[in-house]
Amino acid sequence: MTMRVSLAPAYPRARASDPSDAAPQPLLDPRGARILLGALSETGAPVAAISPAAHTLFGPRGACLAGRGGPLIICDTGHHRLLVWQRVPDMDNGPADLVIGQPDFRTEGRNAKGEIGPASLNVPTGIAVGPDVLAVADAWNHRVLLWHDLPRSSNQPADIVLGQADFRSGEANRGLAAARADTLNWCYGVAIHDGRLFVADAGNRRVLVWDEIPAVNGAPADLVLGQRDFTTRDESAGEGAGAVGMRWPHSIAAAGMLFVADAGNNRVMVWKTLPDRNGVPCDFVLGQAGFTGLDHNCAAYYPTASAMNMPYGLTVQSGYLVVADTANSRLLGFDTARLAMGAAATRLAGQSGFDDKGDNRWNVPSRDSLCWPYAVAARDNTLVVADSGNNRVLLWETA
Repeated sequence: MTMRVSLAPAYPRARASDPSDAAPQPLLDPRGARILLGALSETGAPVAAISPAAHTLFGPRGACLAGRGGPLIICDTGHHRLLVWQRVPDMDNGPADLVIGQPDFRTEGRNAKGEIGPASLNVPTGIAVGPDVLAVADAWNHRVLLWHDLPRSSNQPADIVLGQADFRSGEANRGLAAARADTLNWCYGVAIHDGRLFVADAGNRRVLVWDEIPAVNGAPADLVLGQRDFTTRDESAGEGAGAVGMRWPHSIAAAGMLFVADAGNNRVMVWKTLPDRNGVPCDFVLGQAGFTGLDHNCAAYYPTASAMNMPYGLTVQSGYLVVADTANSRLLGFDTARLAMGAAATRLAGQSGFDDKGDNRWNVPSRDSLCWPYAVAARDNTLVVADSGNNRVLLWETA
């Protein structure tokens, strides 16, 4: 006799209250990802430590596709490097063409085990591309690096650094007790929209906005959200749960509206229009029933279509806001035309139903499963997913 053992914990399952919980529409191709990168086999990541190579990834937390055919750029976070594919691979686990942050593909270590410089990295996480610019959140060096053209060679140095006065510095808030408009502290996410640069400055519990892509090192931001001014760095702006403050902003997306993944408060903050002054409160939130709700999955163990657990990544694709609901190991799709306070998602990937959770659906990894996805980026009908817990990046087409 064969005994079947369930990997799911024996918690009582609450019934979902949202009608859409019972019948999610597929967000992505139900057959799974078209291309897997970093996974050493189709059925998942290795258990042993992952040695750096041109085709391996270790806890990737950021990825973007600069054009339909490439380049594809991945923050290989655990190996403290960027990997660049000049053209999108046409098969699983194709090797990268370029590396930035390490002297070669087989070396790892923070700042390449050396001094901080214009081509060194220490836990790179967020990444974004715009016209003639690449932005990378070099989180543990407390800075953002800008290339004014996409890198064409390995270890091509960045052109501009933000958060620090020069490329040799790496202290949080430049070693100061208070934040400023030109400092950063554990900056995890970046976005570029309509010529503006957005940075999720998580350690200072704020989002900084530059009205133009900076052209000089250490340029100060023009606007701050999450705080009333540039020097305050209190959780929830020191005002308690509400529409202004943040706890752990991790990523940003903009498409007419502005979206901030406030992972520490288990919600996405939404501004109907791009703010034009400091500390503008958001208009509503997703993931909670109201501004004062902060608990993961709205204080329940199992999720619903309108609840979240540490959402770290988001993007806008084909009229949908796509949220990487990281600790629920799933992607949620919200119709941007129907967004409102506490709105329910209508599309889903990574789980069978809205009230399901569990890394890889409590099973071994597959082409359509997820384990702690940290970032999503859209290009045409392709979604690039940094599936961090599975040590891989997925190129997955929309349904």
